[in-house]
Order: sequence, then structure tokens, then C-alpha cells
Amino acid sequence: MRITFLGHVGFFVETRQATVLCDPWFTPAYFGSWFPFPRNDGLDRSRVTSPDYLYLSHLHRDHFDPAFLATVDKRAQVLLPDFEVPFLERELSNLGFTRFVRTTSGVPVDLEGLSVTIFAMNQPADGPLGDSALVLADEDARVLNQNDARPGDVGALLEQGPYDAQFVQFSGAIWYPVAYDFPPDELDRLAREKRANEMQRARQYVEWVGAANVFPCAGPPCFLDDDLWKLNDFDRDPANIFPDQTVFLELLESHGIDRGHLIVPGSQIELIGGRCEVSHPDDAAHREPFTDKRGYLERYRDDWKPWLEQERASWSDADAVDLVETMRVWFEPLLAAAPVTSAGIAGNVVLAFTGADDDLDGIVIDFVDSTVRAWKGEDAVYRLELDRRLVETCVERHVEDWVNSLFLSCRFRAHREGPFNEYVMTFFKALSPERIAYVEACYLATHGRDEFFERDGWRIERWCPHRQADLTRFGDVENGLLTCALHHWQFDLATGRCLTSDDRHLRCSRVDHGA
Repeated sequence: MRITFLGHVGFFVETRQATVLCDPWFTPAYFGSWFPFPRNDGLDRSRVTSPDYLYLSHLHRDHFDPAFLATVDKRAQVLLPDFEVPFLERELSNLGFTRFVRTTSGVPVDLEGLSVTIFAMNQPADGPLGDSALVLADEDARVLNQNDARPGDVGALLEQGPYDAQFVQFSGAIWYPVAYDFPPDELDRLAREKRANEMQRARQYVEWVGAANVFPCAGPPCFLDDDLWKLNDFDRDPANIFPDQTVFLELLESHGIDRGHLIVPGSQIELIGGRCEVSHPDDAAHREPFTDKRGYLERYRDDWKPWLEQERASWSDADAVDLVETMRVWFEPLLAAAPVTSAGIAGNVVLAFTGADDDLDGIVIDFVDSTVRAWKGEDAVYRLELDRRLVETCVERHVEDWVNSLFLSCRFRAHREGPFNEYVMTFFKALSPERIAYVEACYLATHGRDEFFERDGWRIERWCPHRQADLTRFGDVENGLLTCALHHWQFDLATGRCLTSDDRHLRCSRVDHGA
């Protein structure tokens, strides 16, 4: 099995049976905020545009690149995750793909000697209403392409092993906490925790999976726009949430894991007979992005400056739309159809415009009265300060997932009252009747596995109420506090109260075996 790394989490896999193109990303994403790091714009893409199979883990734009996918041979068969919503298939059909291999989550499919298993995650918080991981296996090797998925049932992954290689995310792919207006000391503390927690979670997956070879990938992105330049981790800042591959590889080594490999776009991985050989397109230069990162990114930025100027010019003209009325007509029916989501937010969400050149200071989305109106300074449970043109662009293009566009751009300043509120984020990725109906149904459904386990004198619900992680593996109990390692949410075992968010409760009780 030969695997060519295409950058970020893109791979071109060649086996004796077939070729598989996975998550190719070349076009800067999220309003020109994210760029692949190291850069991959010098690769010869023509050699990977005629695969036998195409796998896209989910619809985030650093995985789903419509501009590049338009150049891919439409005879490719799409390996379709077992998502409960049809949006990935629909987007690919719109691009001209017609051949789909439908899979069942966790069940291997034999493609004439090439075994394919896709694990689908279907909670509202998973990616854009769905995320997945891929296992590919032939007579030479078995590979887990975990990308940035976070499977809660590690046991199911292990059943498909043992693995010759694991590809896993380790770096930040979020706007928290860097976009928030926390006090400087608090922001520094939260960012340090986020950086450490991201890498700790990845290390735990590496230890659990136990693959013979580990390849950090799926980040970090880099930021070439002047407004976002400071987000790059130039100097291994412990408060930067975007550490690069070398930082994570050193962390693995510090924990006795010496199976990690550094790869850059164009690197080739040969797996056969238990052996792994890695070759780079330029042995002398493949470490340059990490040893002279500032200079490397300055040259990268200079090359893409004209593109960034065109990207900014493509954002909406401020006079193009009656924003209040258009959003009212669009959003108010969604609010009426989302009682669980609305109850979970129970307040105003405000989009406050910076540099507004008219009387419209912002938009209020009222989750109590289910209305949308011009903002007149009302308090909010969540507030975004941002360029009005970005909102207008989302409205003009009728973007149904603002998390996968506006929020991931990091082009805003955020303020929230209280802890994280998942309902806010989920609402903004469900801006269509079909999407919000699915979200509401998920919230209303029970998990269906009424299981408990005992640890340190506590009887605890097995499945985390946040993302259904298996707490027998992900749960850590200390001094009456349970921490779920999947997202580092915390619960007070004496009360079951979630200390991270107001909208979750863990079922738990003391165990008295002597009674």
C-alpha cells in the first residue's frame, strides 16, 4: 500500500486493487482564513484526479473542497458514510458524482479485495451534522484514517485492528478561546488548557489504537490574512492553540511513543509486510516549514496576497440586501420549529456590526419570542462583533451552516454570558427546515443504551450526555469530579451537574455495597 500525503488530511492511497482519494483540500477556506500548512499549492494534482474511489469524511471546507472536486473524474465511486442526513451525498451529486458505495457504520465492505470500513458519527455536534473515520485494509496493510473525527466507542475501532498506520488530528480547529473577549489572564489560561487538551486527547487515541506507525495530520491550518496573522504559532507559544506536527511528535516521544512520523505534502508512505518507509519530495527542505516558520509563511503570504484581495472584494456590498427583513423571513420559521433549541438558548443572540455605515448596528435573534429584529443595544447570552459584509454574504448565498463558514473564519470577536452553550452553535449549523428538524429529533431522542458502570465508589451513566463518549474509557474521576477526555467536559458527581455547560446532566449516584 502506497499513500501520498496531499496536505492537511488529504491522501491518495494506491493498492493492488484500487486507488482511493481522501479529503483533498487545496482552496483556502472560511472566507480566506484557513490555508493548508505546510503549503500544497505546488503539488501536481493531475495524478490524483482520476481515483477509483473518493472518500470525504464530512462537509467542513478543509475536507470538502468543491473547487478541486470539480476537477475530479466523475466516474469515481464515492465511499459514503452512514450519515442520517443526506447533505454530503447531495453536495457531491450537485458536483456531478453519481456512483455511491453506501456503507453501514462500523461494518466492513469488500471491494474486490480492498476492505473499507467507515465509522459514522451522527450527533448534531459532530462536524456539520456528521463526521466519520475510515479504515482501509488489503493484503499489505491496515490503516486507520481518523482525520479529525473523535469516535466515542474506541472498542469498535480496536475490533478492526491491529493497524499498521493511524492518521490523527492533534491541533486546534476552532475559534475558542482565541475569538473571545476574555480578560487577558483568563484567555491565556484557557488557551493553554485548550492546546494541552487537544494534544492530550490525540495522544490518548494513539495509545488506545496502538498502531505501528502514527502520522499527525488534519492541522494546523495557517493564517495568511493580516487580520489573522497573529494566530500562527511562530514560537511554540504554550498559549497558542495551533501547534504544528513537530510539537506533537515531541510530546509523543516524551511519553515513550517513538512510532510517529513527520510528513509534508508530497511525502510517500510505503506499507508492506509490516514495514513502513517514508520518503519526502525534498529531503533537505521538508523541515523548512517548521524550522523557519515565520519566513516560510511570509513567502507563502506574499504569493497569495492577490488571491486574498480578490476574496475580500467578493464579500457582499453593504447595500445589496435588506438584512433585517431577509433574516426575519429566513430565521423566524426555524425558531418556531426549534422549541428544544430555543429553550436551550433562552435569550438573545446578537450579531453586532463593526464599522457600520448606516443606522443598522446589528441583528437580534430572539430565542424567547422567536423573532428577528434590528439590534437596539439589548443584552445577549451570546454576541458576535463582526464585519456586516460577512453576514450579508452568508445571507446572499443562503449558507445553511454558518459554523462551517462564518464561525470557523475566526473573523469576529465573541462574548458570552455563562459557560459554553452547545445549542447556540448547533442552531447556526442547522439553518434549513430539514436541518433543524433533524437537530430537534436528536435532542428529543434518548440514547437507547441505559447502561451504568462503577468507579471509585460512584455509579455513573456510561455514555457522556454531551457527545455520547464511552465514559468507561474517556472518563477520569478525581475528588468527586468526572472529566470526559473527549472534549474535557466536567461533571460534579455529587449532583450530576455539568460544570462546563448548563444544558447537560450526568446520571450518577454513590454506591454503598454494604447496605
